[in-house]
Amino acid sequence: MSFVHLHVHTEFSLLDGCCRIPGLVKRVKELGQTAVAITDHGVMYGAVDFYKACKAEGVKPIIGCEVYVAPRSRFQKEHEFDASARHLILLCRNEEGYRNLCHMVSRSFT
Repeated sequence: MSFVHLHVHTEFSLLDGCCRIPGLVKRVKELGQTAVAITDHGVMYGAVDFYKACKAEGVKPIIGCEVYVAPRSRFQKEHEFDASARHLILLCRNEEGYRNLCHMVSRSFT
């Protein structure tokens, strides 16, 4: 049976990920897996390097991001409602999805 990791953090997920992209892709290839996804926390800094490394090794790259979801407005702050973290994994299906995800992640910093 084939297995694909769809939730992997790289060195670009500060304080949460430590794997480096070349080593990740090499290990995926060694294990005989055909695809892998990166879902760094709130950033997509490694997407291009990841894509190139995967293509060089013959592994299908799945680009994604783990985004933070706020239950309410940033101006409404009550500990009992806002204490727990909410994350959402978003994966790109195609180039349009990649562009949309880049736009959403970029907008979250402004």
